[in-house]
Amino acid sequence: MKNKKYKVIIDTDPGCDDALAIIMALHDPKLDIKLFTTVAGNISLDLVTRNMCHLLDIFHKNYPVAKGAKHAMKRVSEDASFLHGSDGLGGYIPPKETIHKPLKESACEEMYRVIKENPHEIVIIAIGPHTNLGHLLTKHPDVKDLIKMIVYEGCAPFGLPNDPEYDSFNARSDPEAQKLVLESGIPVVMVPSDIGRYKTHFTEEMIKEFPFINDTTKFLHKTCEIYWEPDAPDMRIATNDTCPVFYLDDPKIFKVKKAFVTMDCDQHPGRARATFDKNGTISIILDVNRKRFFKLMYKNFHKLDKFKMDNEILDEDIQLKRRLELEKKLLRKQNLIDKNENVKKGSKKKAN
Repeated sequence: MKNKKYKVIIDTDPGCDDALAIIMALHDPKLDIKLFTTVAGNISLDLVTRNMCHLLDIFHKNYPVAKGAKHAMKRVSEDASFLHGSDGLGGYIPPKETIHKPLKESACEEMYRVIKENPHEIVIIAIGPHTNLGHLLTKHPDVKDLIKMIVYEGCAPFGLPNDPEYDSFNARSDPEAQKLVLESGIPVVMVPSDIGRYKTHFTEEMIKEFPFINDTTKFLHKTCEIYWEPDAPDMRIATNDTCPVFYLDDPKIFKVKKAFVTMDCDQHPGRARATFDKNGTISIILDVNRKRFFKLMYKNFHKLDKFKMDNEILDEDIQLKRRLELEKKLLRKQNLIDKNENVKKGSKKKAN
């Protein structure tokens, strides 16, 4: 089991927590990454794709990236720029252009190609809304019998400790796609939202140590600057999207139970409900050994002790320049919105 290697597709919307998960995956010897696919979620498709390519640039990795869905299958989905920042990587401002470029073919078709070339071997790590998976299952239903497993972060069948009625961002962003995955018959492992937020979160003290470990954690410290968990009882950083990666690395640190899961797409879109049953089709992670989780996390951090980022990545002057440019861009956008609103109000007054 120790030598087991998984062939994976990582479906993502970077995203601060996605960035941590991607860095862990890029340096995990148990993962044979065949493809990254991007989906609109935390921010727009163009920006998450740029961020994915930039992460590959930073770590000098060369994996294929395919752009996926710009919006949910049947609805207008929200974004989470209020939490991840307007560019998606928290306090870190990436460059406008990247060296790495996405493929011309769509995420749906690239996923299908990789799965067909590796039947019964591909594990999909889904750490964004499931729109790409929804399109894949709809357009190519034969993949149901070809995918080895889907491990994903999302859904909140038990709510959160401070919000029993909470529905997770990834699920409510595209509940129709989420429902297709849950009902596909493909072996599925769910990491509910409470695990990364309340079981495997970084404390404020842990984050304060990041600048003193190595270049990688210095970079992560920048992404954490505004990415503090809202409505939590203290200052903490969630590790939601890293949990599916670590599940493949060491499943024994997680407590899992079988269940049947339903997804509401009508009255409360994104609301998941679980019924535990030994014959259930969904494996739900209920708990995790926090000590072993972070032992694995810091082991992975220290693998990168000798890795030195290019100077411009951590250069404060470059970051300040990019931040000022971004603020000007956002101000121009807001002024345009205000101007359009005033024009609309003026038109209404004339009509009356």
